Amino acid sequence: MMLSQWSAPSACLSADVKTVYFSLGSNLGDREARLREAIERLEASELHILQRSPVYETEPQDVLDQGWFLNAALEAETELFPMQLLACTQRVESAMGRQHLRIGGPRCIDVDILLYGRAVIHTPQLDIPHPRMHARRFVLEPLAWIAPGLRHPVTGKSVVEMLAEIQGQKVVASDITL
Repeated sequence: MMLSQWSAPSACLSADVKTVYFSLGSNLGDREARLREAIERLEASELHILQRSPVYETEPQDVLDQGWFLNAALEAETELFPMQLLACTQRVESAMGRQHLRIGGPRCIDVDILLYGRAVIHTPQLDIPHPRMHARRFVLEPLAWIAPGLRHPVTGKSVVEMLAEIQGQKVVASDITL
């Protein structure tokens, strides 16, 4: 018997299962529905969501002349490699109509990879850990809800320790659950 095609075992084609953390945000349209849709799309993209934070309403940080955001954090497992995961998040954003018109400006959805296991990655396309996560209350507040003791792989500080160092930045807990 002759095989017409050979296929490698799936273990050869994927990374080990990694725990990853995401920050999600939206300040255009039906913000809550957009967060829900992003989660559904991520779950359909080789991710298994383990935990979802409550939703927080947050003041814009860099470009102040825009509406407030709804933000949340996710913990997930995946076998995707980091660049595959980035492509996945970019596909989700693109499918939902995300346009990069103004850095820090309004957006229908933003899906940021915060951490990928204990990996430290610096490429022109991807930085992990997220380079500004330690200075953003809108990232750390929801992340602290799902993983308060999680440690930054470079600084060694826990999410709670990083959060305690931030001054200002209005973040209000909402009654929305995802």
